[in-house]
Parts: sequence; C-alpha cells; structure tokens
Amino acid sequence: MQVTETLNEGLKRGYNIVVTAAELDEKVNEKLVEAQPEIEMKGFRKGKVPMALLKKQFGQRLLGEAMQESIDGAMNQHFEDSGDRPALQPEVKMTNEDWKEGDDVHVEMAYEALPEIPEVDLKSISLEKMVVKADDAAVEEALGNLAETAQDFNTKDGEAADGDQVVFDFVGKVDGEAFEGGSAEDYPLVLGSNSFIPGFEDQLVGVKGGEEKDVTVTFPEDYQAEHLAGKEAVFSCNVKEVKEPVAAEINDELAQKFGAEDLAALKGQISERLEAEYAGAARAVQKRALLDALDGKVSFDLPPSLLDAEAKQIAHQLWHEENPEVEGHDHAEIEATEEHTKLAARRVRLGLLLAELGQKAEVEVTDAEMTQAIMAQARQYPGQERQFFEFIQQNAQMQQQLRAPIFEDKVVDYVFELAEVTEKEVSKDDLEKAVEALEDE
Repeated sequence: MQVTETLNEGLKRGYNIVVTAAELDEKVNEKLVEAQPEIEMKGFRKGKVPMALLKKQFGQRLLGEAMQESIDGAMNQHFEDSGDRPALQPEVKMTNEDWKEGDDVHVEMAYEALPEIPEVDLKSISLEKMVVKADDAAVEEALGNLAETAQDFNTKDGEAADGDQVVFDFVGKVDGEAFEGGSAEDYPLVLGSNSFIPGFEDQLVGVKGGEEKDVTVTFPEDYQAEHLAGKEAVFSCNVKEVKEPVAAEINDELAQKFGAEDLAALKGQISERLEAEYAGAARAVQKRALLDALDGKVSFDLPPSLLDAEAKQIAHQLWHEENPEVEGHDHAEIEATEEHTKLAARRVRLGLLLAELGQKAEVEVTDAEMTQAIMAQARQYPGQERQFFEFIQQNAQMQQQLRAPIFEDKVVDYVFELAEVTEKEVSKDDLEKAVEALEDE
C-alpha cells in the first residue's frame, strides 16, 4: 500500500492512496480462510469446501469488503503516524473509475487538519465573581408575587372589570345549532386571561350578576376543530356572579399552601431560591469574562470548513430571530456577512481551545449527566417521554448536541478552579445590568 502526499497548504491536506491488487487478493483469501470452517455447501462436509470454490462463490462480495477495509486501514494508519486530526470527515473518492478485478485501487483523500492548540497558563487568568445576597426587599417582593398567584375571589357588587372573575352558564350556537363542547355551567372565567376565543372576554366586561348577555365571536381560521374554524358563533351567557380578586394574606397559612412549615420557613426557601438564581446569572457573567480572557490569549489557524459552516449557522439563526413568522427552513439561502464570520471565528477558536483543555484534563460527561439532560428535554414532550428517550438513544448526532454544552460547562468549571477568582459582593441591580450587557452583545 502506498500513501503519497499531494497537498500541504495551511491546514489543507491531500493524499493519494494505492491499494495493490495483490493486497486485495491476500485480504480476500484471509477472509475466506477465516470463514471456511463454518461454511456448508452441497456435496461437501462443513468446513471442507475447497478454497477455489469458495473464492468463485463469495470472492466478488468479499472483494468490496476487503477494498473498504484496506482504504479505512490506510487512513487510520496515516492519522496515527502523522498525528493529524481531521476537522471534518475526510473526503475520499476512487480515481480509477474504470477499475476491474485484478487492477490496483487508486484513491484520493482530502481533509482539513485541526490546528495545534497553544498552551495556555490558566493560573494567569484573573476573574471576578459577582455575589448577590437576597435582601429583605427581594424576599418580600417574591412573597407578594406568591400571594398574587394564590389569590382568591370575593363576590362583587357592580360591573365586571378586567381581572375580575365571572361565574356564568353559557350555550354556544353556530347557525342556530348548539355544538359539542360549546356549553358549560358555573364556569369561572377570569377576564383578561385570554383563555377563551379572542373577543369573547372583552364583551363580558361591564356585566353584573343576574344579567344575561349574548356574545358574538368568530372562530379563528386555524381553530383546532375544523368544523368551527372561521365560523361565527353566538354564546348565550347567564351571569351568575361577578367576583373581584383578593390577594392571599402573607402568613403561615400561605406558607403551608406552598409546602413550607410556616412563614419563616417559606422566607428561607425563597431566599435560597433567589440566591441560586443570582449565582446562575453571576456564573454566566463570569463565563463570558473567562471566554473573553481565553480569546485574547490564543491565536491559531482555523479550519476553513468549520469556520464557513459556523458562519452560515449563525447567519441562519439570526435571520430566523429577525423573521419569527417563518417557522420552517424552506427559504432562500442566507448569506453570511463579515460580522457573522468574525463571530464564527471566535466561536470556533474557543470551541477548539475548550475541547483541547477538556481532553488534556480528561473531562468526561458521565452517563448519569447524559440521562439527566435527556430527561430534562423529554419533559417538553408530555406523554411521549419514553419515545423521545429511545429516539435520543438511537441518534448519535442528538446525543452530541446534548453532550456538548455539558462538556463545555465542565471544562469552564475546571478552568475556574485554576484561575485566580476574586469574589465581589454587588447589588441585584448591578448583576442585572451585567446580564443585560451580555444580551446586548
């Protein structure tokens, strides 16, 4: 087998690989010898079929396998000897298309090698860690929000307003005929909740208990029940009662509604939750500072294919953010701009650097961490969690998409441990401003 270099420019590599006919024939014979003891054929005992007959019967099929294995073996040996790591799957094509049995096989292999990543003195990196304590005002604000979610409704004299609850019976009709699912008794509807067809709740603003009112609405064109989509309906409503919202009192009873022993215990839980949220936001700010620091410490050539793919991905993603009404990908190709390419260069450079740091530190994503990530994703598909779990298990690309951010975060934590990190206590407002600055970039 011969491997000859044809291209070595920057990170681009090209090679010609020649697998001789004699090598192929030898590999086919090896496969036949290996399989011979288990082969049965009419007129011969098991394992006693002559090699010449086996070769005539199975040689053609084994020749293809031998060819593929030889080429794969040559590639693997090349990467082992050279130390090259391809950025993407190498392009491999057979160049003597008129090949016939007995000829040598000529193959071209082309790829972009991953660059050598320079060493980084992680201990020389200085970072600031923002620390925010949950003060009394923040805890009281959170308590107030909980009280609102636990609000009750008391009977009200007077007209219903937005936010009030109307308890009523209703019967809906289309073309004078009642339809299935269009009626209910003692239904409690909070006006402004947008839980009914658009326009329905607006027409109940101003009603009083004991009043009857017809509400006329048109079902949306994309309504889930096709026989009602786009049709006008009249709902005869009998208002039983109008109620106004009353926030729950902040006391031990409220705390027990949320699973706490008393108000003091609930305040403690809220404080812990808030500080966990602050810590998560502070970590995001610290991570950005780390990536900025790393980006300023390293410089190396980037594989053009990775850079181009990342730039196109960024351009595509940003285009969809600017055009949210386009849900699918059936649109003209989005051209990457210089700004997209600049951002892509940073992402690719940092991605390669973090991968290198993680590999050297032997950072691994455990099975338990992967299972947890899959289960978190599966919760987005209620009732189909098992099918989603099985889909991920059979899809290597999806597994990699879930594994990548976990790996990156573990590498970041590894660098945090080595870097010089100084804690700085700041206010909640300061932290929010720092997070907003990240989002604006």
